[in-house]
Order: sequence, then C-alpha cells, then structure tokens
Amino acid sequence: MKGLASIGGLLGISFVILTAVMISGSALSKPGWMKDSMSKLEKELTEKYGTEQSARLVKGMDQVARFWREEDGVAETFEAFVRNNFAGDEKTLDDLFIRWESLLESIYGHMGEIRMAMGRQADLDIGPLYQFDRVFASYSPSAHIADDFFKNKLAFTVLLNFPLTKLEERLNEGQNWTRRQWAEVRLAQWFSKRVPSDVNLELARASAASDQYIADYNIWMHHLVDDDGTRLFPPKMRLLSHWNLRDQITADYGNSEGGLERQRMIQKVMERIVDQTIPEIVVNNPHVDWNPYTNEVWPAKINDSDTEPPTDIQITAAREPDTRYRIWFDTYKASTLVDEYSPNAPTLIARRFNEGREIPEEQVEAMLVQVCSSPLVKKIAAMAKKNLGRDLEPFDIWYTGFRSTGKYTEPELDRITRERYATAGDFEKDIERMLVALDFPEDRAKYLSGKIDVEPARGSGHAAGAGMCSAPARLRTRVGAEGMDYKGFNIAVHELGHNVEQVLSLCDVDYYTLQGVPNTAFTEAFAFVFQGNDLMLLGLEQDSGGRAAAMSIVNEFWMTAEIGAVSLIDMKAWRWLYENPDATPEEFRKAVIEISKDVWNTYFADIFGKKDVTILAVYSHLVHSFLYVPDYAIGHMIAFQVKEQMSEAGNIGVEFERMAVAGRIAPDLWMKNATGKPVSADALIEATERALKELD
Repeated sequence: MKGLASIGGLLGISFVILTAVMISGSALSKPGWMKDSMSKLEKELTEKYGTEQSARLVKGMDQVARFWREEDGVAETFEAFVRNNFAGDEKTLDDLFIRWESLLESIYGHMGEIRMAMGRQADLDIGPLYQFDRVFASYSPSAHIADDFFKNKLAFTVLLNFPLTKLEERLNEGQNWTRRQWAEVRLAQWFSKRVPSDVNLELARASAASDQYIADYNIWMHHLVDDDGTRLFPPKMRLLSHWNLRDQITADYGNSEGGLERQRMIQKVMERIVDQTIPEIVVNNPHVDWNPYTNEVWPAKINDSDTEPPTDIQITAAREPDTRYRIWFDTYKASTLVDEYSPNAPTLIARRFNEGREIPEEQVEAMLVQVCSSPLVKKIAAMAKKNLGRDLEPFDIWYTGFRSTGKYTEPELDRITRERYATAGDFEKDIERMLVALDFPEDRAKYLSGKIDVEPARGSGHAAGAGMCSAPARLRTRVGAEGMDYKGFNIAVHELGHNVEQVLSLCDVDYYTLQGVPNTAFTEAFAFVFQGNDLMLLGLEQDSGGRAAAMSIVNEFWMTAEIGAVSLIDMKAWRWLYENPDATPEEFRKAVIEISKDVWNTYFADIFGKKDVTILAVYSHLVHSFLYVPDYAIGHMIAFQVKEQMSEAGNIGVEFERMAVAGRIAPDLWMKNATGKPVSADALIEATERALKELD
C-alpha cells in the first residue's frame, strides 16, 4: 500500500489532503481601503529599511491582502500589523524563519502523535473495533490549525515575509535557488490557502470512512465453492480486497494443482466487487458459503472461524448496494468543499498534479500512455503466453513469471517467513540486519532501525511517517495467526522502504520545511527498491545478473503498464465526477465500469483476446486514496531511474541516503541531482527494449 511520507504521513490520508490543498493563493477581493494603506506603508517602511527591501515588502503586503477578510480588521489594524511584523533586516528575517522551522515540527509532530493515538484501534489488529473507535479515528486534531493561524495572524506573518510561488516559477527558476530559498518557498506554501476548519474536518471524516470500508473488505476464501461444490481454498484463508486477492492470483502461478481454477474464481470475485453484484452478506463473513459464478449464497456448512454463526441472520443474496461507489463519491464531495478556496487549482485534480506532484496532469498522462501503448506490452505478453503454455486470460495482467524467485516455491517461502516472523515484533528486531544487507553502514542501520516501530495492521498495512524527529516512523503490517507469510513479508519490505525514506527525509534534511520528497511517487520509488530485494533480505539466493537481470527489467515494465492503466482509470473517473457533480452512486458505478472497459479495450483487449474487462477497477486505492494511483505508476518509472543509479554506484544504502536527504524540492531538480536526468519513462522503455533483445 501507499506510504504516507513526511508531513503527509503524520496525520494519515486526511493530512495528506490538507497539505495538498494548502498550496496556492486566494482570489479574495481586497477591501477598498487596502490600496491606499499599502501605498502609505510602502513609502514609510522603504524609508525605514531601505530601497533594497521595497520589492519584498510590496510582494508581502500583496500576499497578505489576498487573504485579508473583513473580520481580520480595518485599515488601521492592517497597517499596524504590517509595521509590527515586517522583518525588514536579515537578522529579524532569520529569527522569524528559525522560529517557524522549530514550531512547525513541534506542532505537527505532536498533532501527528495525537492522530496516531486516536486511530490506533481502527488501524491496528489489536482487538475488537467498536463504533466509537471509528469516531476516534475520524477525528483530525489539526483541522483547526490553519484557521487559527489566520485568525491570530501568524499565517499573515509568513505571507508578509516569505514568497508564494507558482508551479512555473518552481519548475523554471528553482534550479537556481539556494536550499534556504527553497525552504522559504515551502514555508509560504503552508499558508497559501485559507481553508475553514469545518472543511478540513469533512475531509478527515470522508478519509476515515473510506479507510475503514476498505480495511474491513475481506473475502473468506474457504467459503467460496464452484459449481461442483468444491472448496478451492484452504480453511481460515481471509483475503483483503484488492491486495490479497491480487497477490493470491500471483501466488497461484506456482500451484500446478488447481491454481488456474483458483485464479479464475478470484477474477470472478473481483468482477462482482467492481460491478457490485457481490452479495453484501459475503463481505467479511465466514458464516456463509458463496458460489461467485452463480451468485448463490447459503449458510456455511463448516465453521472455520473463531466465532459462532449468529442464529438470527437472514441469508440473502442481495447485492452490495453500490456502497463502493457511494464511499468513493463521498471522497469527491468532501474534496469539492476545498475548491472555492483554491482559485489557482479549483479541483482536486489540479491540486494533485500541479501542487501535490508538481508535474502537470498532461505530462503524467503522456508518460502513462507512452508505457501502456508501447509495442513492448504485446511482446512481453507473448512471452507470458509462451511461459504459461496457454492463451492469456485477463487476470494474467498480474503475471509474475518474469520475476525470478530462484529455486523457491511460494509455500517454501511462506514457511521461511512464518518461522522467522511469528509476530510484528520479530520483523522489527530484524530491521537492522536487513539494512546492513542493503549496504547501509552498521551505525546508520542501527540509527534507522531505532526510529521505526512495527505494529500489526488491521488492513494490508502501510507506512506512517512521523512529524517530528523525536517520534518513530511506524510500519503497519499484516501478520496472520501462523505468522507472516511471504506476501506479507514482501509488502512489509515495501513499507520498510517508505519508513527509511521518511526517517532520512525528516531527521537528516537541513530544513524542516524541506522534509519529505518532491511527491509521493518518489517515496514509492524508494519502497520499490527495497521490495525488489526481498529474497536477498531473507538471506536467500536472488538472481541478479544476465538473464535474471533482463527478466527483472521486463517484469518492471509489465508492472508499470498494469498500474499505468489503473492510473488512467483513476484519472478518468475523477474527471467524470467533476463533470457530473450531481450523479448518484449507481450512475457513478456505471461510469467507472465503462471507463475501465474503455481503458482495457484501448491497451489490452487485442493482446489478451477479450474485450470489456473490468478487473483493473478493483483497486482499493481508487476508493479511498483521493486520486493517488498515478503516484504508483510514476513511482515505478522513478524507481527504475533510481535503481539504475544505485546499480552504477554499486551501493544501495549510501545512494539511498544521498538521494533521500535532498528533500522536497521540484521533482525534475531532485531527479537531476540524483541521476543526472529529469523524471521520464524513457529510461524504463529503453532498458526494456535492450532486455528483450538480450533475451531473444
């Protein structure tokens, strides 16, 4: 799952959104007296501080004027504020900047810890989950901070003294800025929107509701039966949608006895989830049996759960009533509450791309289409067909046969990980060793592992970064009753990559306002680097040269094309929402189904020999992550560039650290510093072309 990096990580998804929606100017009309007051102050303070301060003073007053409301005061109040708070000399400006650096870490660091405490029972697998736990989890302690800082005029102090910038300035001029200049720009961005606290609370509520819906969406697999009444999956197997369902498909490529039938059944389950014909009663319920092909439901003939079946339950095959799309639509509605306060980026789409990612939407879409429409997809699909010895089926979009697991089968890997990691604590104790294996110096491995706490997740898991260096980063991972299986280990290693980045980009960056990475795609890139070395981290033989290296590149491209297509669904769905603001959940469901069919038909139908496939819309991120999925696709491209640099340097740990401490500067500038080239799909495509030639 996604890592909640840096500032975003400290308050969960809701604060990622809060941060993302506070990054552009306001278009509030200025009071009639404002022009005269500004002219008077310009003359007065220029005489006091010198003409060299004039341009900065005028810009600062204009920035304050954009946000000044009637309740903030009359002309005399405005003039007194500017006189008392303009830092007209270097020493005062330095002191103001340093104060804010320290206070922001303290404020949002402690708010992050409160948020973690409030959501602990909902996030972690540590006991029963009650309705009041859900209410705790939906509370956002930071919701009033920005509002308060405007009311007490602390936000105006920042706007008076530090520059707001547009995306074009950051992309075109940022390469010539000093680190301090970048830090000042990021400080100003913290207060570049005046979003009311009630709006932030609505965002937090929508986020918490969507998180909980997804965290509870389990399918009890032993209770799935085919037309012959056969149970294809073992007792007690409970798979979370979509992560575990998809991962079970990949695991069954190694299962010659019944693997194909299991994969087909999971595909049918996915289709039922997407089109909402799944019976509502089967979701997270071990007390009913279900034939996903006929959609029949009846009382479970066996009980493999730890609870007794209720005696008064009404067994019905009534479908889930578009809950998936209502939850998703609610995240859209909450997001639109910010739109009127964001004239420079008046949709979540604009805020995600222009402000959060700082990569224009058109550029991201072009990169995704470049990969998905590449003739390399067809060539790699032909390899998969040959390896499988059969025609491809839609679920083969998740084919993993390009990635070598060496001599180990999935059950063998499950046995190894379960023996080693019986609890989340066992994984935590092993972090230092794993970091040393990834070429981190021993002292740095000890330092980093000491700042990461591992906890048992109720859902699939995630990485939650701290907001202050004195607090730990948290790795939430799912550990079954028998221990951590290989799929869980693979995900946990991914999240560990997030955590290491979070610690380095918070505690080792020179300015707090630069903590983090340019956007979440970059933290995904770091996580992919860790995940790609999972076998080595288990102390097992991991093919790394020759044919295995070429196959690894092919696998990387295949995964990027798959998640690229999901990203396009995510983007098109949000465009549809903004074009149809009064739609019903039913109408939205139909639209998403058509969008997913269109994306599949455009890029994959000819290759797989089947049209109108919807399974890519099963991704849970679509429902609860507020247009996050493109970060995964961009992350794969960035990860490839990063991994190539690490490979050339011959040291993962040292290069990882060098890159992570660059902090939150512009994406292309960060990548040029890291690898010498801007963010692009070209490196992955060119390497895949070379790999296929080598394999031929």
